[in-house]
Amino acid sequence: MGLGRSAAVVIGSFPLGESDRVVTFYTRDFGKVRGVAKASRRIRSRFSGALELFTLGELVFFDGGRSELVQVDHFDIVRPFAHLREDLERLGRAAWIVECVSRLTAEHDRHAALYGLLVRSLRALEGPTPPARVAVCFGVRGLDALGHRPRLDACTVCGRAYPFRHAALGAGGLVCEACARSETGLVLISGAAVTAFERLRLARWEEALAAPLGRSEVELGALLDLQMSRLIGQPTRSAKFLRELKRLEPTAGGRP
Repeated sequence: MGLGRSAAVVIGSFPLGESDRVVTFYTRDFGKVRGVAKASRRIRSRFSGALELFTLGELVFFDGGRSELVQVDHFDIVRPFAHLREDLERLGRAAWIVECVSRLTAEHDRHAALYGLLVRSLRALEGPTPPARVAVCFGVRGLDALGHRPRLDACTVCGRAYPFRHAALGAGGLVCEACARSETGLVLISGAAVTAFERLRLARWEEALAAPLGRSEVELGALLDLQMSRLIGQPTRSAKFLRELKRLEPTAGGRP
């Protein structure tokens, strides 16, 4: 492939040897790309903090075709999203978003719509919208973009048209009460949550961020994490962090 250049977001990294780092980017033009950033852990590295998680920048790399890892030439910061690393809830929600992108995409599989959704979500997390709402909006659209939108207009087992009482949610979508008796791994979903999901999916991005959802937002957040976990094959790591953060929040009386 040779030299590659694209806008990209850092979605993960880990140390390699004494001074190098393997960095995972989600790029606009090449999808997920993993590369070695030589000497990036040295004090006087030319990368100079550019490879922090969530950073948006312009990536230049060389792909020799002999390894799964490309060679990162340089990464110029466009927007560092530093505020996301300064607030624990924003950090947790952003980590959940990039974890979903990282674990549910294949390398070098270009998906411009998902890249755009990722960047919009990170920008929204730095704004006034509550972080939980941004994550829910990402989850609804992310499932759609990845081709895993749950079917919400009928039972996925028998085809019975929705609405019906005591709806449950399976990996592929809704399951009616009769079919649920013979299915496993289902969770109940309220009619309000079904309506909220469709409202967020069909609304424009800014409208979705501001739409009133009430208690459905919390329910949707849990259901979306469940759907993502089903696709990944194991629970998301970021959700565990968020649950622990919630547990440690002060109560009305001021005690955790």
